[in-house]
Amino acid sequence: MSEQYVFEVDTEADNRIDKFLSEQLDKLSRSHIQKLIKDQNVLVNEQPVKPNYRLDRGDCIRVCIPAVKEPDILPEAIPLDILYEDSDIIIVNKPKGMVVHPAAGHYSGTLVNALMHHCSDLSGINGINRPGIVHRIDMDTTGSLLVCKNDLAHQKAAEQFQNHSLKREYHAVLFGNLKDESGMIEGPIGRHPYDRKKMCINEKNGKPAVTHYKVLKRFGSYTYVKCRLDTGRTHQIRVHMASIRHPLLGDTVYGPQKQPFNTRGQVLHAATLGIYHPITGEYLEVNAPLPEYFEKLLEKLSHQYL
Repeated sequence: MSEQYVFEVDTEADNRIDKFLSEQLDKLSRSHIQKLIKDQNVLVNEQPVKPNYRLDRGDCIRVCIPAVKEPDILPEAIPLDILYEDSDIIIVNKPKGMVVHPAAGHYSGTLVNALMHHCSDLSGINGINRPGIVHRIDMDTTGSLLVCKNDLAHQKAAEQFQNHSLKREYHAVLFGNLKDESGMIEGPIGRHPYDRKKMCINEKNGKPAVTHYKVLKRFGSYTYVKCRLDTGRTHQIRVHMASIRHPLLGDTVYGPQKQPFNTRGQVLHAATLGIYHPITGEYLEVNAPLPEYFEKLLEKLSHQYL
């Protein structure tokens, strides 16, 4: 189904319409909004306009976002590292380089493709592109990820993510030598105002985010840490660590473009996931072992700096 939005302009006089809508519809890129305007899916006072149209007080903006035809998602016989499974949930250890669900540019080889081959049914709450997916981790982040097989389990699990009652611990290697043995980073995270693919500390539009960290080992110019999340914002650990000038090793989005090790993305692993089983209510904690590349990196750092 298409999505419809209506906005009344009261204080945004003389603001470009594409800029105004990019602030109101932060899930859409500015280029996407400009295409909607050019395709006459945006009307001002029931008339089509150009992307550089400047708004007047009292203007009524009507936006129609056409429904996207979803591609067929096919099951694929991709091996899964299953940490836990019963009739309601699965917890998998996602490998590096695997996208969680199909999206533009990644319609095969995803975790969802593999899950659809493994399971006869998955919860449908998040639509046909994200069956069973309650939460995500980035393509180059490894580790534990929860998947639900039915809608009731999905609803109950989602509540734990919303009220932050579950346990999530990550392991990461950072640039630099952290000053303190442990600490907390608190800063609201929202979409970057200029780069729509990035997140940032955004005091105006961000959502509350809290990351606790503890040093596990020091390697001179690098620090191996454990991070515990009170919240689960997009790119939370990557943004928070970069905000204190200790970006993750391998992270060319929030860290330096030139990286000293060939890690194929950020060195970040979702090690521990602790939840109350969405159906039985019993506490369940699963630990995903460090991937081979992470172990080898720690060995290399030990030999070089210890």
